[in-house]
Amino acid sequence: MDFLSIIKNWGLYAITDEQLSNGKSHAEIARSAIEGGADVIQLRDKVASSRKLYEAALEIRWITKKANVIFIVNDRLDIGLAVDADGIHLGQKDLPAPVVRQLIGKNKILGVSSETVEQAVQAEKDGADYLGVGPVLKPAQLKPDAGEPMGLLLLKQIRQKCRLPIIAIGGINHINARK
Repeated sequence: MDFLSIIKNWGLYAITDEQLSNGKSHAEIARSAIEGGADVIQLRDKVASSRKLYEAALEIRWITKKANVIFIVNDRLDIGLAVDADGIHLGQKDLPAPVVRQLIGKNKILGVSSETVEQAVQAEKDGADYLGVGPVLKPAQLKPDAGEPMGLLLLKQIRQKCRLPIIAIGGINHINARK
């Protein structure tokens, strides 16, 4: 399936992360984000057990289906497949994109995080549907696995080399989003 037209219409791509949520659950974050206009919800949790993550994913899957919002699972192919998520988002240390593409097929969305132009070009060759590029700006609350902010120049450089839609991540808030 060609997700390019769907992805190009995404406006707000929200990521749930209980470690950064001031006590809100994944489901609460997802509901609030959808109420705020999110087109995509990504479940992200680097510390939860598989069981807890599965249960959160089931709840978010139900919420997103009801709201007709895309649901992406970060890193965890097993969880994404188990709850029939719309897609999987991979980091550079996760399973290789070609392997995941083969397992999820053409009818699911595949996103890949890229911190360099070279990684972005490779992700496109490997069958990614979109790129997550960042951190672009300095986050107020730095997540433990985030690198140094790369600025808006990297987005421009990747755009020159790749045709995939780009999701800018890291440090973006209501004050600087227009950049």
